[in-house]
Amino acid sequence: MADLKARPRPVGATAVLGRTGFPHVTSATKGELDIVTGPSQPGFNPLDLLYSSLSACLVLSARIAASQLGVLDRITEITADVTGEKATEGLSRVQKFSIVFSIKGDLNEETRLKIAHAAEDEICTVSNTIRGNPEFSTVISG
Repeated sequence: MADLKARPRPVGATAVLGRTGFPHVTSATKGELDIVTGPSQPGFNPLDLLYSSLSACLVLSARIAASQLGVLDRITEITADVTGEKATEGLSRVQKFSIVFSIKGDLNEETRLKIAHAAEDEICTVSNTIRGNPEFSTVISG
């Protein structure tokens, strides 16, 4: 069998904000997204993007885990619903993430647990980063 090597995907995002209005975000691959901040505005705010990143990474990682366990062909749908609670004291941050996995298909509970735990604890770059203590390097210009 041939060795398959993943081509690295450019990563990163740039947000631009004028004196008024809302941020406009562009990804390294030229995806675009407008940010909203009003409670009744449809769309994504920065915390929604954090929860979205985690939920998307978890479902992709669960699919990888299912493949590694040899049960991917028995999966019909994977959902990760992610919410959180903001801290009431100290720095403004998410204090707790709540994740509800739904793994549909011809699987027993033990297999579902294995998939979810592998996705969350081993495979998902976003969950691993949130749990870690990433370093920040900031450059400021005018």
